[in-house]
Amino acid sequence: MILLLCVLVVSSISTYVWADVRLNREVDLGKITDHVPHGKGTNYLIVGSDSRAGLSEKAIKDLHTGGSAADGRRTDSMILLHTGAHGTTMMSLPRDSWVTIPSYIRPDTGRHYPPAKNKLNAAFSFGGPELLVRTIELNTGLHIDHYAEMGFAGFVGIVNAVGGVQMCVDRDIKDQKSGLDLKKGCHNLDGRDALAFVRQRHQEAEGDLGRSRNQQKFLAALARRAATPGIALNPSKLYPTMSAGLDTLIVDKDMSLRILASLFQAMRSVTAGRGAQINVPVSSLGFQTSEGSAVKWDEAQAKRLFAEIRNDRPVTFAKKK
Repeated sequence: MILLLCVLVVSSISTYVWADVRLNREVDLGKITDHVPHGKGTNYLIVGSDSRAGLSEKAIKDLHTGGSAADGRRTDSMILLHTGAHGTTMMSLPRDSWVTIPSYIRPDTGRHYPPAKNKLNAAFSFGGPELLVRTIELNTGLHIDHYAEMGFAGFVGIVNAVGGVQMCVDRDIKDQKSGLDLKKGCHNLDGRDALAFVRQRHQEAEGDLGRSRNQQKFLAALARRAATPGIALNPSKLYPTMSAGLDTLIVDKDMSLRILASLFQAMRSVTAGRGAQINVPVSSLGFQTSEGSAVKWDEAQAKRLFAEIRNDRPVTFAKKK
């Protein structure tokens, strides 16, 4: 997603056309008939998927992603980014959140399903980006204006294209599932280790919430790295970074490079400290459900937070450090 930075420094018409043509605008938010009403400001849904498209079987093994390049994609992270008169709010939505999925028709079978409780990432598995957007809107009351999604290959490619990203950790972290093995201290993470860092959750005391905080932390560091003159103003770095991102970026049909630039500017603002970085308020991390352990939102706090975002008021929910 950090390829959005490059939009800010595209100076030639030919480069602009090249980048615009390569945008994969496959998500049709216009066909959603039960959108919640527009609020104030603009809401972007930013999704990191576990798509292995563009990865060789060797890369899949080296990256500890499991599966194969032919597998479908699921949501690995979800961030709702709100921009408005009172600044920017970046809110992570845990993929294991226990929510109501609205009625839908399964694309692969044509079978109709009624509304039902399930984990948030199940919505994407059942009905793709459109059902995920409908589910988030139903449970938050927030209208999603634009959608951006990136898979594993694009993420790894961008990190490698910028020469790695420095990340500091306050303890040793060794996670067998993601392949992450870091000692306490600061490290320059390449694409492989960066992907492991943002995916691992089993070594986090708060599981999915801990992973969400790591994702926001890494996103901030990556934004700072990509914005340095050595990257943004260097064609030998800029074009590989753009290409790596565009290869697996999926956006909505109304997305333009200008809107992507606005998204990136908002992201840079909040990660630079001029905005709020939060997780959705949670009352239980191990809520027992028919689908296993899930994350239960704090209904009262979440309702208040969503109302503040919808009405474009300053966010008062305090982020847990």
